[in-house]
Amino acid sequence: MSKGELKAPSQRQLRVGEELRHALAHLLERGEVHDPGLAKVSVTVTEVRVSPDFRNATAFIMPLGGEAEADAIEALTRARGFIRRRLAEMVRLKITPAFSFRRDASFDEAGHIEALLRRPEVARDLRTDDDADLVDADDDGESDTGSSGRG
Repeated sequence: MSKGELKAPSQRQLRVGEELRHALAHLLERGEVHDPGLAKVSVTVTEVRVSPDFRNATAFIMPLGGEAEADAIEALTRARGFIRRRLAEMVRLKITPAFSFRRDASFDEAGHIEALLRRPEVARDLRTDDDADLVDADDDGESDTGSSGRG
């Protein structure tokens, strides 16, 4: 594997990331981070990715309703020293990673994919032969049994 290729995260990185995500979400849920940028915003922590050396972590966040994203990220960035200290108390690790915060774009990507799948030409291409047979049968207005299914 060349230097430019990314390796999949190890099981340990995934476990530590998930533990940090839970702890960070708990910290935010309890309102322990006092910053005006978070005063009226509920923040969801969707994922925490930990670097292979466990010294850095990126927390992907999404404010409820997608509002005030920049304010929330700035507030969390200002409070990252406090957050790191609190997480060190909550999660037993040899090294508590330094955090950076990013907006989670996966919701946008999912919406874009859903919009693409709803396009008529894509829906037509995704339809299976069984789906086409069902549509043809429905067009005839007759059912396979010949009865209305009632009574």
